[in-house]
Amino acid sequence: MKKNDTNHQTPFIHDGFWNRYPRISWARTPPKTRPILGHTLVKNKERRNKMQELTHYINGAHVKGTSGRFSNVYNPATGEVQAKVPLASADEMAQAVEIAAAAQVAWGAVNPQRRARVMMKFVDLLNRDMDALAEALSREHGKTLPDAQGDVQRGLEVVEYCIGAPQMLKGDFTDSAGPGIDMYSMRQALGVCAGITPFNFPAMIPMWMFAPAIVCGNAFILKPSERDPSVPLMMAELMEEAGLPKGILQVVNGDKEAVDAILDHEVIQSIGFVGSTPIAEYIYGRGCSNGKRVQCFGGAKNHMIIMPDADMDQAADALIGAGYGAAGERCMAISVAVPVGDETADRLIEKLVPRIEKLKVGPYTSGQDVDYGPVVTAAAKQNILNLVQTGVDQGATLVVDGRDFNLQGYEDGFFVGPHLFDNVTPDMDIYTKEIFGPVLCTVRAGNYEEALGLAMDHEYGNGTAIFTRDGDAARDFANRINVGMVGINVPIPVPLAYHTFGGWKKSVFGDLNQHGPDAFKFYTRTKTVTARWPSGIKQGGEFNFKAMD
Repeated sequence: MKKNDTNHQTPFIHDGFWNRYPRISWARTPPKTRPILGHTLVKNKERRNKMQELTHYINGAHVKGTSGRFSNVYNPATGEVQAKVPLASADEMAQAVEIAAAAQVAWGAVNPQRRARVMMKFVDLLNRDMDALAEALSREHGKTLPDAQGDVQRGLEVVEYCIGAPQMLKGDFTDSAGPGIDMYSMRQALGVCAGITPFNFPAMIPMWMFAPAIVCGNAFILKPSERDPSVPLMMAELMEEAGLPKGILQVVNGDKEAVDAILDHEVIQSIGFVGSTPIAEYIYGRGCSNGKRVQCFGGAKNHMIIMPDADMDQAADALIGAGYGAAGERCMAISVAVPVGDETADRLIEKLVPRIEKLKVGPYTSGQDVDYGPVVTAAAKQNILNLVQTGVDQGATLVVDGRDFNLQGYEDGFFVGPHLFDNVTPDMDIYTKEIFGPVLCTVRAGNYEEALGLAMDHEYGNGTAIFTRDGDAARDFANRINVGMVGINVPIPVPLAYHTFGGWKKSVFGDLNQHGPDAFKFYTRTKTVTARWPSGIKQGGEFNFKAMD
């Protein structure tokens, strides 16, 4: 994707942008000689901004928190606290749910076509405010502006799909199932639903949840990540500008106390979650034990197999975008390259190193002139660097070392240089754990079956890819691999809105995927009606279960 192509349907597949930049070797260039990225004037302006106190969004209004607890919202590029967000108490959450439940009754009675018109208008407003949404997203998350626009765009595409709700919500009808008997089914809203969304896609994932839930006739409680909550608040305003009644979309910021309040509230009927696997397991277990419908999406360790016949330039280009884009903070990032054969591995490493050394790392204020930005917090940065050191200690070969990366003028920012490991083995921590940073691990496989086994044996099964010119190998891989989303010569196989998104194994908890047809199943219940209208008055009763004639 070209950096200015914000309307492309697959914005997370990046091809060829690194060749435009001068060579930069993070491992070899002394910090003091590295280029200054970003705009100092913009940075200084950011320093002068007063700290903002964010709010909840309840019943169509911005509402200050009453718990007295707050969390800091950082600018990852500077390391400065730029806002504080209130952390809701259980009582605040209960109030939001009560308002949502009262509003849902009338909204659920609105016909699907009229609900779909709200989504139509919301799409227009998202396009109108795309730049403002992307800038707010980048300021709190740290990702580049083109990547932030892609974040909004991929959520927008799910909203577009939801415009088809009148078709998706149609039931089935059987005429004359028996003498004078008709049978039909209908899909009805659940009531109040909730979503707990992650920091890495603060626009896309909330829209993947609240758009189908609301168009199905539900009210929705959104608990976004406390690390970057501004865009969800902005989207709630836009939904009401689009015609959504007050109280149908509530944004309640919070931490574990708010999450537990969602899990335990008897009115909330369904919960969606995206985040780490340990938290996904917790939410799924507690939510299900409370009788709720729950879908949770957890961690990932996505493998890309490179066959000897693959176009090595294409494979290397794909790995750069898929491995280092968004600083590796994607659940669909490729974090493990599996070349088949030592010769293939040597050729791949030879292609990767110069591409990695040309990557530009900097703040979003650099616009188009940056490939990826900082990670979201200082703790995330330290965790990445700790795992890199563990990889070195456990015997992996650190081919490109980004540990000494330092950006002049942004020394307090949460930037992490790109890393490339070779000779990684399946027993190493950098292979078993999700790093969630700009670190690519190379695991050499002796043959195709060994490469296939690596991906199949890993506990995570979110996404995977194979690069090859051999159609038979590609078909065999697609059929046998026990992973939910598969790319063939496509590095990040994120399905489009009219298909479903979901992994396998410990990457998912629940039996339905996100967006696509599964979303309409998840946010509705099926009711089946058997109706009989006798042609005359019948006397007497029947006490047996009679089969249809």
